[in-house]
Amino acid sequence: MERETVLKTVRQYSAKPIPEEEMARLLEIAGDCQKVKTYVYARYGGIGGLPLLYPGNAVQNEMTASGLRQQLGLPSVYFHLAVREALSDIRSRWTATKQAVRERADKNENFTDQERHYLRFVLRFDSVLGAVLRLRVPELAGEPGKTLSELEGCVDACRLQGYLRRQVRKFHARPSPGRETGFSASERAFRYGDHGIYLTTKESRRRLFIPLTDNNRYERQIRILPFPEEGRVEIRALVERAVRVKKGYGGRVGIALGIQVMLTTHWGSRYGEEAGVYHFACADYIREQARVRGKNRSLGGRPGREKYKRKKRRLEERLHSYINRELNRFLETEQPGEVYLARPGAPQAGKWGKRENNRTTLWQRGYIRRRLIEKCRERGIEVVEVPGGGLRGRCSRCGGEGMEEKGQFYCPACGHREDVKANRAGNALRRGTAPGAGRETE
Repeated sequence: MERETVLKTVRQYSAKPIPEEEMARLLEIAGDCQKVKTYVYARYGGIGGLPLLYPGNAVQNEMTASGLRQQLGLPSVYFHLAVREALSDIRSRWTATKQAVRERADKNENFTDQERHYLRFVLRFDSVLGAVLRLRVPELAGEPGKTLSELEGCVDACRLQGYLRRQVRKFHARPSPGRETGFSASERAFRYGDHGIYLTTKESRRRLFIPLTDNNRYERQIRILPFPEEGRVEIRALVERAVRVKKGYGGRVGIALGIQVMLTTHWGSRYGEEAGVYHFACADYIREQARVRGKNRSLGGRPGREKYKRKKRRLEERLHSYINRELNRFLETEQPGEVYLARPGAPQAGKWGKRENNRTTLWQRGYIRRRLIEKCRERGIEVVEVPGGGLRGRCSRCGGEGMEEKGQFYCPACGHREDVKANRAGNALRRGTAPGAGRETE
């Protein structure tokens, strides 16, 4: 029986400051990869490139024959990966576009069920959608072609196709390269040795050596991230790790997330009681620096950004380190088999003063949730997310309406009294384990 595995990103770091000349060579490769991606975005990111996205061989062949690689002098081990990454970005953008159009069509009360079915069918096939967008007659072979013909005979296809074209124009846009200076390298682009890594460069038969802080070796695609302002390089690799199912783990635990206290279980155990201190330090610094920058701009000044970025990164890393440490402590102490998480809603600014609103908006609940799910997967623990709406103000013991005051919940019906977050966590467990409960399993 094959063991379940999870994907995990591992990092390696340069051991010494990278000389400016060698850093410039890395940045040149990164810049060329961005040029390749920009070219692919411009040429295949529109409606004309939709039929070519799957499986993508036609785009690869056209890019190879275009002469762009020879013009840039970029090694093929970087060129082809840049093309594939650009295609992946375009596919993701089209997936988001089709999802947005599908949701808009489902909510349109002017459409019949048959018309919605036709729209969903067209969005399902890229060749059909591409033909509609280019004002051509859509064609499909086999059984799907018969279904398309039957649907067109039952609806006003011309009107619905015009609707699709308008919605795609509204939601779809070509991807942009972004500001990241990194690039990907296939396994043929590097080799490990001498307590470091040798990278292929644009110069024939010449590799660039980067000393590393560890001796780990990965025979797979890696990502190189140069940081010229700090003179360092970071390497990231995606590796498969076997799920470590530990003995003794079992039972169900309901949890609720918070700003001041990161995590509270349904029986009142608290983890991350100093999370608010780290979070407020980071949020207050960002807010203060935004105020200072605005004041300097009004006076005609041009304040530097490097000092701000370094301190912000230090504060975020300190917060993230504390979050991960407390999540590990929670899992090792409670040893759950199933975790029921009350999904937190979007931050609601406007209830308090500007400072408190800013702290609420910058709360890193998404990072906490993501790291919790990743750590649970590594241990074979199931995470069940339940809708968070309606959990507050309801008793976790009897389900009756209660009241909250100064962080405590009280139920007049049964006399139950406990911490507000513990009561919310109990409601998450109650809702997630109820017969026929709607829940999302990660």
